[in-house]
Amino acid sequence: MRAVYLLGALVVLLVLVLSSLFIVDERKKALVLQFGQVVQVKEDAGLGFKIPLLQDVVLYEDRILGLQTQPIEVTLLSDRRLVVDAFARWRIVNLVEFRQSVGTGGEDRAQQLLGNILSQAIPEVLGNTTQDQVLSQDRVGLMNQILTIAKREGAALGIDVIDVRLTRTDLPEQNLEATFARMRAERDREAADERARGGEAAQRVRAAADRTVVELTSDARRQAEVIRGEADAERNGILAAAYGQDPEFFAFIRSLSAYEASLKGGNSSIVMQPDSEFFDYLRSDAGRASGASVGPTTVPAPAAP
Repeated sequence: MRAVYLLGALVVLLVLVLSSLFIVDERKKALVLQFGQVVQVKEDAGLGFKIPLLQDVVLYEDRILGLQTQPIEVTLLSDRRLVVDAFARWRIVNLVEFRQSVGTGGEDRAQQLLGNILSQAIPEVLGNTTQDQVLSQDRVGLMNQILTIAKREGAALGIDVIDVRLTRTDLPEQNLEATFARMRAERDREAADERARGGEAAQRVRAAADRTVVELTSDARRQAEVIRGEADAERNGILAAAYGQDPEFFAFIRSLSAYEASLKGGNSSIVMQPDSEFFDYLRSDAGRASGASVGPTTVPAPAAP
């Protein structure tokens, strides 16, 4: 019987020893509570001790946590409305203050409180800016201002807000279609202006090209007429000089040309007197003494039966 009691005592003692030990993972921090009051803080990983049955151990995250806020509608300084989303990264730095601030809610309660802080800080900062500032490089400065406010408010919760980023800045759904319609109308107007300016420029180019064509054609025609007139004058001068040098030979050449033109074709007939001057060079190689020749009168004859 004594052995049974001794074995039971050993079991109870073993249970008490095991219940007095706890292990803290390297990703966690621990608080030892006695009747709801903090009696020990353990931030290093390893083995810890507590009073069995009287003390409890609460573990908290030692890693950097993330928070995605709900969409927040913000009215800007230019009376434009934007829907803004933000993402924050934070970490527990003071376990005692954190426990006092969030109570038994832990990280989930801290997420809610930090979300409320950002929901107030974002309109406070963006409400004093314009849409151009939010969508430009000034956005980095605005995020730093929001981060400063979040750090100040988060320190009272025992947390450190490491970073805040604006992930979305869009127009509300009810304003998107009106904005898109206005943008389309503006682009259509710009396109019509560009087409009108292009048509006007094309008309000027075509008019200039047509005028250039007329000027070049007229100048070319004028130069051709001048060259033709100079050529005719030179030809007439050459013919006059040749005629003056040997009128008899010139008359002979003219008669041969007249013979060639008159006798061309197989069904033509010449009606004239046999003693006509036209046949002087056919009757004699000397021709007329005067050297002048008279062109014939050519009458086309009917076809031979």
